[in-house]
Amino acid sequence: MKRLLVLFAILAASVVPLGSASAQKADLKDTLYLETKDGRIVIKLRPDLAPKHVAQIEALAKRKFYDGIVFHRVIGGFMAQTGDPTGTGAGGSDLPNIPAEFTATPFQRGTVGMARSSEKDSANSQFFIMFDRTPSLDNNYTVVGEVVSGMDVVDKIKKGDSSQNGLVKSPDKIVKLRLATDK
Repeated sequence: MKRLLVLFAILAASVVPLGSASAQKADLKDTLYLETKDGRIVIKLRPDLAPKHVAQIEALAKRKFYDGIVFHRVIGGFMAQTGDPTGTGAGGSDLPNIPAEFTATPFQRGTVGMARSSEKDSANSQFFIMFDRTPSLDNNYTVVGEVVSGMDVVDKIKKGDSSQNGLVKSPDKIVKLRLATDK
């Protein structure tokens, strides 16, 4: 009887609940892993706020579009911007621009937003990560996500020259950016 109880205890401990693999995958849905030379930044995307923008970033991530792209504009106390394959701030992907999806969600430390020109419907592939709260961006730019892990890595991104609008000489880059479900 004692052996039977021990065997039952071992079997009970080894049983994996049904659906746990799919639950784990659901937890990783809309999550990005952004790798830099200093480590990993984990970004939880927010399709509830900006479904079109999130779909575009996810499509580009699947294409490995962001691999090797530099953080071309980095302003300490403000934000780090990337996503331009030309590294100048004037480029984008071959996908169409996305109509604005502005919300009242605040731009605070760790918020990920889409960069755009002065035209509100001009976001394409460029995004930025906030170092600090910046209320002037609220309702004027699209929030696409938030850093859930790795803000210490974001803080290490090489800063640019503030007298040149954050232009970075020998900038840090995205080593690779993947959807967590694609690792």
